[in-house]
Amino acid sequence: MWCTSCALAVEGSLKRLEGVHEVSVHYPSAALCISGTPAAVQLPTLAPKVKRLGYRLTELEPVADAHGRLEEESRYLTLRLMVGSLFGMWTMLASLLIYAGALPSERIELVVAWVSGAFSLPVVLFAGVPFYRAGWRTLLAKRPGMDVLVSLGVIGAVMVSVWLLWRGSAEVYFDTAVMLIVLLLVGRLVETLCRHRGLKALDALALPNDDITVWQNERWGSVPVDEVMKGTRVELAPGELIALDGILEDSGWIDTASLTGESLPRHFYAGQKVYAGCRYLGTTPLVMQVSAGVGKRRLDQLCDEMRRYQAKKGELQKLADRFAAWLSPLALVLAMLTLPVALLFGLGWEEAFVRALSVLVVACPCAVGLAVPLASLAGSGQAMQQGVALRDPAALEILAHIRSVALDKTGTLTTGSHSVLYWQAREGIDKHTLQRKLSAAVAGSEHPLAQALARWSNRQDNHHPEKCLQVNDTPGEGRRVQLNSGEWLIVGSASWLTNQQVVLPDQEEDTTLAFASQVMVSDGTGWLATLYLADQPVEDAEKSMKYLLHEGCVVAMISGDRQGAVSWLGEQIGLAREACYAQRSPEAKARLLQGLPSPTLYVGDGLNDTLSLAAADVGIAPLSASEAAREGASAQLMTPGIGGVVKLLSIAKRTRRIMVQNLFFSALYNTLALGLVVLMAIPPLVAVLAMAASSLTVTLNAARLAWAEPDENDTN
Repeated sequence: MWCTSCALAVEGSLKRLEGVHEVSVHYPSAALCISGTPAAVQLPTLAPKVKRLGYRLTELEPVADAHGRLEEESRYLTLRLMVGSLFGMWTMLASLLIYAGALPSERIELVVAWVSGAFSLPVVLFAGVPFYRAGWRTLLAKRPGMDVLVSLGVIGAVMVSVWLLWRGSAEVYFDTAVMLIVLLLVGRLVETLCRHRGLKALDALALPNDDITVWQNERWGSVPVDEVMKGTRVELAPGELIALDGILEDSGWIDTASLTGESLPRHFYAGQKVYAGCRYLGTTPLVMQVSAGVGKRRLDQLCDEMRRYQAKKGELQKLADRFAAWLSPLALVLAMLTLPVALLFGLGWEEAFVRALSVLVVACPCAVGLAVPLASLAGSGQAMQQGVALRDPAALEILAHIRSVALDKTGTLTTGSHSVLYWQAREGIDKHTLQRKLSAAVAGSEHPLAQALARWSNRQDNHHPEKCLQVNDTPGEGRRVQLNSGEWLIVGSASWLTNQQVVLPDQEEDTTLAFASQVMVSDGTGWLATLYLADQPVEDAEKSMKYLLHEGCVVAMISGDRQGAVSWLGEQIGLAREACYAQRSPEAKARLLQGLPSPTLYVGDGLNDTLSLAAADVGIAPLSASEAAREGASAQLMTPGIGGVVKLLSIAKRTRRIMVQNLFFSALYNTLALGLVVLMAIPPLVAVLAMAASSLTVTLNAARLAWAEPDENDTN
């Protein structure tokens, strides 16, 4: 498929089949999502219908094949644009010499006219092929669009020009055909390149295809991960990324943030299931039994579901498409009527053909086609100045009327690292003493809470921590450390310290800190201190939430973290408790998002957010986002925090206004021009220049957005 018109043609053809309920074709991935009766949605039933349009329908292709196909099509269009530009330049130059009267005699003008036609042949016969093909297929599907008008305009201009040359006239219109093809090839290539990026999100979900250690033939050996079968015993090295789903044979400390979004790693026991994409954080090798190989892992299922979300979401029906939907048939009818009417009024065949050709050229909605993309590109430039990289300029049209905003918690609304909120110590222990001992106790630990305690402890100026003689870690519980002085320190959870025979003081439960992670510390004397830590909100979270709520958006926080931490963060940033959803899997996040009022915006940073980024109408990745989230999002924030979301929504609204103005100008041009060209003789070249003038008007209006100074009040 070459454009969204092709996708709409396939949709329109399949919707007419009996038993089909819903059809959606996703142009970037060439994926068809169809629902209906079992007999109606079988591949043998659908493929012949699609084949009659000139397309081929097969089982869902691998992501790598989709990449190759789109890259090949991009190169195909690029080659045609190069040919069109090179030969079209000489065609336009030859025509300009004729129109300007710069040639000394009519004989030379005729020769130059033939030269103009010769240079236009590669453009017409090679560069314009995609438009002819798409036009023919959309005609077969009874969904004619701009490609039909372009094809008829080009063919008509060439035929009339050849006829005039045969009669000895130098007033040819090869330049009209060339200009139509080159102008629209530029727009088509930009569209193809922009939409290609949608597939990169699926690439980012793929895990490295490395060798892993398995138990076979009574010994451990390395084999490629895609050759490992269900039931095979696999050894996980400390810090290794888990490549397959499996069941643990021993307990271990697992970082599940990539799939669940939990801010802290979890301790898994023997018999529990772990998934590919998580990371083993233990200190000794761990063995698991594979429960799902490559292609059947949970991560593979997420990838497949993401493709289904993309196909169901469909293509944005731009205002320009709706206008062109009725303009194209109207122009065809007017062109067909102009020829016999002109002959009835006594005009010659030449003038009648020229008038009919002018109708086709005037009706070509180039300005309509430029109205939305130019405004989108100008808006994306403004967004970049404000620290937001917009990967898909077409998303601005949706952002202008977003109704629901959902955000991930860890790494999106929070900084992603814990900090000490509150601490208390036994009598006689000051902050300096506690920090000095704690710094030695947590030194070198990879646990997120230990690293947060290390940052808090090392804030002392000229601080020199004690060195450790011995360190004993218990994953998921805590650690015992012997200092250089011989003193033992124990750091961990309250239950673990109790098991270590440490007597803890009776403390009243503080409900205000129930959300926080609690860490206990003891020394040779007994209980030393209790510290409470939490992942803090980003600096602009509260202000951004106020803006979104003031604009009437439905705002929700959807997280895989525990309820206490989610509720506390919601209170800190001004979200109601019922708008904070905790302990949600990636699949549950996407389902919940689809239940919100549409269109929806999702902001997330992790692998577990990629499904929601695909399910949302627009996805945004924060500055610290993973590669999978960045590739799956329509925009990426280039500055810390989420203030860029507010700025982008404001820019989108201004861009939307420019889009509407552009469409009004282009619609007014086409309506008036069609009326004039039917009533009076307008040469095709004048029609082309008028079309160029309308396109220039749209371009200058879009430029106002690019030149405008950002409105600081929009984000206050």
